[in-house]
Amino acid sequence: MTTGKRLAGEAMGTALLLAIVVGSGIMGQRLSGGNDAIALLANSIATGAGLVALILVFGPVSGAHFNPVVTLCDAALGNRSWRDVPAYVAAQFTGAIIGVAMAHAMFDLPLFVASAHARTGGAQWWSEIVATFGLVLVVFACVRSKTTFTPFAVGLYITAAYWFTASTSFANPAVTLARSLTDTFAGIRPDDVAGFVVAQLVGALAGLAVVRWMVPGK
Repeated sequence: MTTGKRLAGEAMGTALLLAIVVGSGIMGQRLSGGNDAIALLANSIATGAGLVALILVFGPVSGAHFNPVVTLCDAALGNRSWRDVPAYVAAQFTGAIIGVAMAHAMFDLPLFVASAHARTGGAQWWSEIVATFGLVLVVFACVRSKTTFTPFAVGLYITAAYWFTASTSFANPAVTLARSLTDTFAGIRPDDVAGFVVAQLVGALAGLAVVRWMVPGK
């Protein structure tokens, strides 16, 4: 697969992921009659299901990372050249931002609006550490065991993590930044992005260490 096709796959996949996350959040909130639990249920199911489909489609093209921490861990484990990392990460951030605009356009909203949804504090940051740790563990334990069920494992984990974390499991720096540009159910204040990203990097490092120890490469 050419570099251009791989980068296009990462950008398109991440854009569609954000369209799913933000769009289902908007739809869930509009249809739930003010019941946040119903809105979150709709948001989590749509995200998990969409993620399975996107990984199945783009996995053979780019690896279907859609997430800078996954790309960094992939390179650290020797599965990908470090030279690919900057371009992959740039494609992911670009795609994520485009995905927010796609979702807003579908619901006749301004393309970008800074979020006012506060997500900060120790519980939120710890949630992001745990969520990202688990994501890295699920992804790379599945990859190293060569199972064909990786897309389903990732989708199911993210669906669950929406519910067992206080932060609703962003676990992705590109997703976090992009969600600061939507003042909807899925949003996060721009001021809170840095704390989430730092927590995600800490969680990713912990997950990477456990994968190396527990699931030897083959």
